Amino acid sequence: MSEVRVRMAPSPTGFFHVGSARTALYNWLFARHHKGKFILRVEDTDVTRSSKEMIQVILDGLTWLGLNWDEGPYFQSQRVQSYNYYVQQLLKNKSVYYCYCRPEDLEKEKQAAYKQKIDWHYDRRCLYLSPAEREEKEKLNIPKAVRFLVPDKPVEYNDIIHGKVRREASDIEDFIIMRHNGMPTYNLACVIDDYEMGISHVIRAVEHITNTPKQLLLYEALGFKKPAFAHLPLILGEDKKKLSKRHGAVSLMSYRDQGFLPEAMVNFLSLLGWSPGSDKEIMKIGEIIKSFSLERINPANAVFDIKKLEWMNGQYIMNLSVEDLSELLKPYVVKCKFMTKEDLDHRRDWFLKICKLMQPRLRVLSDLEKRSRFFFSDDFDYDKSALSKNCNQNTQTMIKKYLISMEDIEPFNADTIEQHLRNFATENNLKARDIIHPVRIFVTGQEGGPGLFETLELVGKDACLKRLKKIIAEDRGSDG
Repeated sequence: MSEVRVRMAPSPTGFFHVGSARTALYNWLFARHHKGKFILRVEDTDVTRSSKEMIQVILDGLTWLGLNWDEGPYFQSQRVQSYNYYVQQLLKNKSVYYCYCRPEDLEKEKQAAYKQKIDWHYDRRCLYLSPAEREEKEKLNIPKAVRFLVPDKPVEYNDIIHGKVRREASDIEDFIIMRHNGMPTYNLACVIDDYEMGISHVIRAVEHITNTPKQLLLYEALGFKKPAFAHLPLILGEDKKKLSKRHGAVSLMSYRDQGFLPEAMVNFLSLLGWSPGSDKEIMKIGEIIKSFSLERINPANAVFDIKKLEWMNGQYIMNLSVEDLSELLKPYVVKCKFMTKEDLDHRRDWFLKICKLMQPRLRVLSDLEKRSRFFFSDDFDYDKSALSKNCNQNTQTMIKKYLISMEDIEPFNADTIEQHLRNFATENNLKARDIIHPVRIFVTGQEGGPGLFETLELVGKDACLKRLKKIIAEDRGSDG
């Protein structure tokens, strides 16, 4: 195989969503597998919808995923001169013609045909203008677009993922390649850029599969060597509809902000349509690169399973060192205003113990706020059903007695707390769980959680006593 050169060519007209992220990833993996080049090109010819902010979002997303590009970013808006040159070549060989029709008039015709349930194609009226008619329009300076003259023959090609694809000429209307404002359309700019940048494989979303026949016609008309094409399947929500905002977050960076790790996201996205040929799911990036091939991509649409992503992210969190996890969690602690960065640095050992204790229970980093609030603050909500289920007047009486003896625990650590609780249970003809469950609920507000004795140590003796006394004073244990 000659040098592999692939590209990611996003349009900066909206958020960088997970579908675009997967497309970028598959291009990057293919390039790295073949020791080729991954090129970044920004398709910003739609000047009314493109923005610098969205360009930065794309760059930030690729950087977060670790998808480093070898060339670019190139911007189509800076390459208009090149597009104009090739349009002139097409005019010379009569592959295209000027169209003086107003877009708004053609749109009205389309809508009228749609209402009558009639197929509408451009009727080539401007192709058949007489020289005199054309001269008159030029004298009047009527704005003109450039249309490609579709030859009367079918277009066929072999898609690496979908196999043989055929499109009849009658299904392709004479499409515009240059707008009235002098800006190229997607199909023209894409073909010229891919040719001039030496792109060997066009790997993109299946939504573009209808553009491919038009682009192949342009390749032929310009005498360009054609690249190979691979169209990636759609990503669907669990309801089997195209992934959209109604399914939750679709912007890649929103997953970052929730606390998904980039390594987990790359692992998850890589398996969203591609199979390594085994049941292995947790894979390091080197393994994915080594195994990746376009032939192993399933043409069927893939389903975005958020629960699986959360599980996978939890596996990656578990594999972090406690030190690394603590650094990743610090911004969330500060954002929630639990502690300042300076306070965290001052109580580093204590915070590391919390991170280690909570590590198996975190699916995403932001889980820390709801699952661990009780370590940092007395201000948290109680699980009302847990209070009702586990606590009654007898429990209140028992906890009052336990509270008195708890004050004598010294030193206050997991071992001494456990020994004291079990001794207390034996002395009072109770089972340890009769104390453990209500104490956990009173101190943490939660029915479940990490080991109670380690939790109480990290919450601290004073806070534990304060919370137990508060609940008893409010008679919360007898609610319901």
